Amino acid sequence: MSKTYNNNFTDELRQRLSIVDVISRRVPLVKKGQNYWGCCPFHNEKTPSFSVSEDKGFYHCFGCGEHGDIISFTMKSENVDFKTAIKELADMAGLKMPEYKPRDPAAVAREESYIQITDRAATIYQQKLFEPAGAHALEYIKKRGFSDDMIKKYRIGYAPKNSIISGTFTNIKQDALIATGLVRHGDYGLYDFFRDKLMFPIFNTHGQIVAFSGRSLDGSEPKYINTTDTELFHKRQTIFGFNFAREAIHRANRSIVVEGQIDAIQMQCHGFPETVAPLGTALTEDHIAILCKSNRNIIFCFDGDNAGQKAAVRACGIILPFLRDNSDVRFAFVTGGKDPDEVLKTGGESAMKKIIDSSVGLVDFLWDTTNKSYLISTPGGQSQAEKFLNSQIEKITDIDFRHTIETTINSRKHDTWRNWKWINSQKKKDDLKQINLPSVDEITGKTLIYIVNTYPELVERYGEFLSSLNINFDAAVSGDLALDVKSAEKYIVSLKLHKYIEKLQADKKELVQLMLSGDAGAKTQIEKIDSDIAAANKKLELLIGD
Repeated sequence: MSKTYNNNFTDELRQRLSIVDVISRRVPLVKKGQNYWGCCPFHNEKTPSFSVSEDKGFYHCFGCGEHGDIISFTMKSENVDFKTAIKELADMAGLKMPEYKPRDPAAVAREESYIQITDRAATIYQQKLFEPAGAHALEYIKKRGFSDDMIKKYRIGYAPKNSIISGTFTNIKQDALIATGLVRHGDYGLYDFFRDKLMFPIFNTHGQIVAFSGRSLDGSEPKYINTTDTELFHKRQTIFGFNFAREAIHRANRSIVVEGQIDAIQMQCHGFPETVAPLGTALTEDHIAILCKSNRNIIFCFDGDNAGQKAAVRACGIILPFLRDNSDVRFAFVTGGKDPDEVLKTGGESAMKKIIDSSVGLVDFLWDTTNKSYLISTPGGQSQAEKFLNSQIEKITDIDFRHTIETTINSRKHDTWRNWKWINSQKKKDDLKQINLPSVDEITGKTLIYIVNTYPELVERYGEFLSSLNINFDAAVSGDLALDVKSAEKYIVSLKLHKYIEKLQADKKELVQLMLSGDAGAKTQIEKIDSDIAAANKKLELLIGD
């Protein structure tokens, strides 16, 4: 029955909604291997024989034989007709119900003709890449490390400066050619949208070419231009390389998301076949929905610059509603002004593997991002940071998982942020009592501010001593002193010993005056202080020699 309706909308529902999310609202599911299992809702059973494949979008009961997708499940489990099931699923997906009409055979034929045009265009582009006019494009892609086999597999080509497509497809109706996005109508007739571009075909999940991404070869901006949205192609719903990566994502039990198509291809061909990329647009909810249907374990691998950091924060915010307690989302960054393509060329697969293996988990990424973005040493900064963390955690729809993340974050806030509050409160108490605190020089002060900001665990250990110093720990940190945690702790301990020795020497000076004035007991106290100073100096020698 569903085939008489608009397939584009039902396909979008299947793309947007995870079958596991739909079925788990009524059937408790447990993941075993690649699939999820539960007791069949369509017949009585005690041993689970009801299998759900998130990647394929189907369920199958090995007990009673029931089989179908999210639409048939909704119809059967709720005993409703097709339109009612579609309405419920549309509400769940946040999509507006279209006005259903019988599928137009002419529309089906039209879409098929578009795919024939784009496929033939890809063949023409690839031929041109190996002709004299495409020599500079071939030289460029070869220098980027692309072999003939890679060029053939990904059907990479070259769009010449003249309008090759509009000049070749003269027997095709203009409207059909324009509808593919390959050509446009100008003052003097049709002209090619892609000219003097290195061409990357864009495939749908079925392996059909539906669009192209063209890279400039003369240094002009934008670097990449993509086919504008058409009946066949929507940038926000298309993931570059997904058709090649789909099976690998299954095998690797994860996907890797990089920023560009060249990076994605190089990663796929050099040890990371589970890699994909968005198409010149920021990552969208539709992209994440597609990836999560294949696997909810995702590593975002972005450049380490500010743009890459911002992209990672945005990706984190988008993926949170899709997470469940079996999700493993991680973030890796390529530093040194490089991208995955450059890392693979200079360091090979092993260098890239180190970057992927050093990725940080979701909680660590959220925590580090928050502490870098807000001045948590001040009450106002902590308030802003808490609001940000709460806004992110609230996006998690899996209640139990959200509670776990919230508990972990709260524990970190308690262990770290409370030390800032303790130091500042102690300083305020001391200020009120007008105690003359020991001062430190400017270099020492800056060093301690750096240590306290970099290693909050040392604040827990030495908070009482740090709070006794005349230092404004709210001051901004400048520069990187490159102190590891061991060296930082030695610095604090040595300073503490120096301050202790200074106090002993000051006490000794007062006692000497008392002894000279005839105080008989002062001599014994001086001897005790000399012993304490000698012991403190011994500790300093051992600390320096360590």
